[in-house]
Amino acid sequence: MISTLRGILQHQAPGEITVDVAGVGLSVHVPSSLASELPPVGEVISLYTHLIVREDLLALYGFASPEQREVFELLLQVNGVGPKLALAILSHLSPDVLRAAVGSGQAEALDRVPGVGRKTAERIVFHLKDRLTAPEGAILAPLAADTEVLAALSSLGYNLVEAQSAVQALPPDAPEDLEARLLAALKYFSRP
Repeated sequence: MISTLRGILQHQAPGEITVDVAGVGLSVHVPSSLASELPPVGEVISLYTHLIVREDLLALYGFASPEQREVFELLLQVNGVGPKLALAILSHLSPDVLRAAVGSGQAEALDRVPGVGRKTAERIVFHLKDRLTAPEGAILAPLAADTEVLAALSSLGYNLVEAQSAVQALPPDAPEDLEARLLAALKYFSRP
């Protein structure tokens, strides 16, 4: 098993990078949320990896943290979730957001991810509820307006990780009506 990888970043494309390790270019599938954390091409990169070996496939998946890799491996244990879908989930949800959603039984946070339907989201929550616990200090049950704010931000083009960060950054004394919460969340993106 290849558990870590360190080399020179050769190429970057959506969802995939090439890492030169001692003269060998390895193709590594990565969550799109990792793109902002990648060094420039030609710089050294370190990843935590998971290797999938099948009769017709050798695929290497890379992650920024061991926690992200662990969540990927847990998602693979859910019936109906393959590596592509698990990677899509981690591209749209941070491990903490996923833990909070699973810990609080909120399948609706998962079914916003492209490729995850209602039944798959419920299956993920059911299968992982004992294995993924919500992070300490997480707000488990968002206001109904926050769910609508997430949907509005997603429709404006923000991915779920960005939208969730904006909602979590709302001050505790923020008004509870939808319009005011949406405006406050949009201010999060205007920060320098």
